[in-house]
Amino acid sequence: MAKEKTRIIPAAMQAADSEVEAIERSYWKRTLKGIIRDWRLYVLLLPLLFFLVCWKYLPISSMVLAFKYYTSGSDSIYKAEFIGFAAFKILFKDPEFWSAFRNTFMLSFYGMIFGFPFPIILALFFSEIKNRVFLSVSQVLTYLPKFISVVVVSNLVGLLLAKHTDFSAGGPLEQILYAISGGKIINAMDDFKAFRSIYTISGIWETAGYSSIVYFAAVLGISPTNYEAAKIDGANKWQQIRYVTFPGMAPTLIIMLILKIGQLLSIGYEKVYLLQKQVSITSITSVYETSQTIATYVINKYLETAGSANQGIGAAADLFNSLLSMVLVLGSNSISRKVSKTSLF
Repeated sequence: MAKEKTRIIPAAMQAADSEVEAIERSYWKRTLKGIIRDWRLYVLLLPLLFFLVCWKYLPISSMVLAFKYYTSGSDSIYKAEFIGFAAFKILFKDPEFWSAFRNTFMLSFYGMIFGFPFPIILALFFSEIKNRVFLSVSQVLTYLPKFISVVVVSNLVGLLLAKHTDFSAGGPLEQILYAISGGKIINAMDDFKAFRSIYTISGIWETAGYSSIVYFAAVLGISPTNYEAAKIDGANKWQQIRYVTFPGMAPTLIIMLILKIGQLLSIGYEKVYLLQKQVSITSITSVYETSQTIATYVINKYLETAGSANQGIGAAADLFNSLLSMVLVLGSNSISRKVSKTSLF
């Protein structure tokens, strides 16, 4: 009897292995059949692929500028003289770059620490609203700032914090600060210490509602039976959120946190550049100390008329920033995969 069992087990294993091999051999056939069956959906992907290739992948080749001596009159950056890491050596000795690097990290770090919880809190509030009309109106109102142009948002911030003068009462927020301080002129837009707070708070107002969509979907994906079981066990609302909602949202939270960490050194130049335009000329030099980011540093290097060296330094700064962002994504993803068994890839 024991011999028969030992014969049956290898036979079963061989049958299972053959089935796996058959499935692997037919993988591409099944994939092709799926593409043919759903070809309309794949056609819809073509504009996205076109965008990715033209605006994300093709510009990568221009990073060679960081290793070239390029002049404005040259035919192509690919034919320019190769200078190796000379631009990087100049870049790493430039204190202005390290100041921009620090500001970029600090602005992103504040945005992650203070801005990351807000969409989650909004999603929890939305999940508790039972009135469908009130829920729809609330969501639309919180989503709207995301669809407002960055130019409009920056000018709106400037109007709200307009300077208080003898001829003008200043913006609404400036008036509140003026009243709270007992008649002291604050002039927040010209205060270099206030720039990071202004950038972070306006960013939270602008993106929190739209970012809550992902977390709201994660909350809706949790089975209602889990909440019913928690209620039967005597859990109150806070305990339900702690022991049911957050564990159910955990994969989504981890993925979004990994993406957020990867963006720690990726701040677009638009909003920073436009907010700097709201600062008076007499204060712009001091505001640069906390507002100059890598993106604006690169732009300034390209706009300077000192020649091709600055263009190479700007490209080197951009490449260095991209490499660090990639390391942050890979590192946070690896740590997450080992700790929580959940990862982006």
